[in-house]
Amino acid sequence: MLNVELKGGVVNQYEENITPAEIAKSIGMGLYKSVCAAKIDGEVCDLRTPLTKDCKVELLTFDDKDGKHAFWHTASHILAQAVKHLYPNAKCAIGPAVDNGFYYDFDVEKPFTREDLDKITAEMKKIVKSKIAIEKFELDPDEAVKLLEDMNEPYKVELCKEHSDKGEKISFYKQDDFTDLCAGPHLMDVSSVKAIALTNCTGAYWRGDAKNAQLCRVYGVAFPKASMLEAHLTMMEEAKKRDHNKLGRELELFTTVDYIGQGLPIMLPKGARVIQLLQRFVEDEEQKRGWLLTKTPFMAKSDLYKISGHWDHYKDGMFVLGDEEKDDEVYALRPMTCPFQYQAYLNRQRSYRDLPLRYNETSTLFRNEASGEMHGLIRVRQFTISEGHLMCTPEQLEGEFKNCLELAIFMLKTVGLYEDVSYRFSQWDPNDREKFIGTEEEWNTVQDMMGRILDHLEIPYEIGVGEAAFYGPKLDIQIKNVYGKEDTLITIQIDGLIAEKFGMEYVDKDGKKKNPYIIHRTSIGCYERTLALLIEKYAGAFPMWLAPTQVKILPIADRHFDYAYGVKAELEKHGMRVEIDDRSEKIGYKIREAQLEKVPYMFVVGDKDIENNAVSVRHRKEGDLGSMPLADFIVKAEAEIESKEIK
Repeated sequence: MLNVELKGGVVNQYEENITPAEIAKSIGMGLYKSVCAAKIDGEVCDLRTPLTKDCKVELLTFDDKDGKHAFWHTASHILAQAVKHLYPNAKCAIGPAVDNGFYYDFDVEKPFTREDLDKITAEMKKIVKSKIAIEKFELDPDEAVKLLEDMNEPYKVELCKEHSDKGEKISFYKQDDFTDLCAGPHLMDVSSVKAIALTNCTGAYWRGDAKNAQLCRVYGVAFPKASMLEAHLTMMEEAKKRDHNKLGRELELFTTVDYIGQGLPIMLPKGARVIQLLQRFVEDEEQKRGWLLTKTPFMAKSDLYKISGHWDHYKDGMFVLGDEEKDDEVYALRPMTCPFQYQAYLNRQRSYRDLPLRYNETSTLFRNEASGEMHGLIRVRQFTISEGHLMCTPEQLEGEFKNCLELAIFMLKTVGLYEDVSYRFSQWDPNDREKFIGTEEEWNTVQDMMGRILDHLEIPYEIGVGEAAFYGPKLDIQIKNVYGKEDTLITIQIDGLIAEKFGMEYVDKDGKKKNPYIIHRTSIGCYERTLALLIEKYAGAFPMWLAPTQVKILPIADRHFDYAYGVKAELEKHGMRVEIDDRSEKIGYKIREAQLEKVPYMFVVGDKDIENNAVSVRHRKEGDLGSMPLADFIVKAEAEIESKEIK
């Protein structure tokens, strides 16, 4: 008999090889029908997984993140089955669950239209009503490849051959006439997927490489109840109103141009001003905290990246200038600043007395992102980041890590994003050695150290296996956009490997030369991504200190212009950003226009204001604040700007 710990610490005894699905059924049919996946000793597993030793089992429903992913993964298989029913010649590529639903990539003769998606949705509903059971089976690699070749699924064959090198069994999931290569987990049958919506259809290159075939990617979402789908679709409609890719263009913050290139946004004056304000704020705060500013080149010879390891582990994500086979020297635009800032450290011999040594830089970086991954300002090919690298002794590591985290939290609280983030402890994957440098012992040492630091600081994190940088573990501060897609906003990394590669040393108290630990960190992350998130957070109505235009003066008639321009000059003396709407339009129209532009304050200037040497103030949210002396407004406004108040 096995001792199995369940929810609430209850320990039950079960026969060996019992599955989580059978445990759920033994507790009650209600639970069995709602369970989506299981965690066995903390690892997400399929409900069909036999238990072979004493363990802890968590039964995951749609309310759990991993349960939701299993549910949506099954929905993606139902989508693929429906497509194969309606379009038998379609070739299946990949169909994962994502943060806000699922997608599946198909190779088809022509992209699906909205009418096609409606037909596919109807077919999916037929499949769900049939209550087909989902079966899992495994094959030896050779058998798996042959099965997929017989099915005429070339993309699956390619994936299977890659995995077959490991010599492990290859898993499949079968639902009636549809079989798919898949690691799972999946539901026990299709009947729970009661509410489905196919939301979008786009092009996507196979494996994100423009040299490969362009596939048709179908996005969808599914829920156990129709009411949940309805609530989700309503939320998505609201999200569209805040989508930075739409709102940022309407507010003239940024634009893009096809013949410049994808992922290369043009910051218009208003957007450039917001980023400038953020950069100045960040650099000033970093200086207060002991960071030293550097300015390093945008490119370097491949020699630099070969020392750091980026050439071997990151070259596909870099813009390379030259041909290694033909040119004596090959350059690349920098994807990160770390190997450049190391040269500042190496500029002279270092002692333990020099440490910690903190370098920061407002860095412009270049990364060759896949076309299918780019979206507005969230993910771009050229971006600017608040980057920093800190060299320290082992004894200083925890304190300096804490300081980096405190800086990041201070930034998040100031801009109003702190309540929206979560934390991920990104670790290496010992089963994927090619992705990482260093030995298992070196990784375990640094990873255990970082785990102790995070636990000591009481950071509530999830673990992301395989998400570490190639040289060390990370604390990733994660945030979701309005559509629920998660991205990394800020990262703090511990690196115990690269210093030795560059010969970075310090003379310790005992006279011996040692390699410092390096902390890689950002304080507010990528400015373009931060701007996108702020647009969505505030629906374009930035806090006053960040607003590109803080006050808009609206003269009622031409005779009020001179007074209006005098008010503008006085506000500008106090450093405020002011515009005047001197068009020959009715005042109501001018007020509506200023409201749409999300300007914090509007001054309506008329005869009485001139007579009383005052201004009539309106706030974008609070409405009419009445007439007040200009000096009183300036005191109020300066306090709001200085405190960086969010209102």
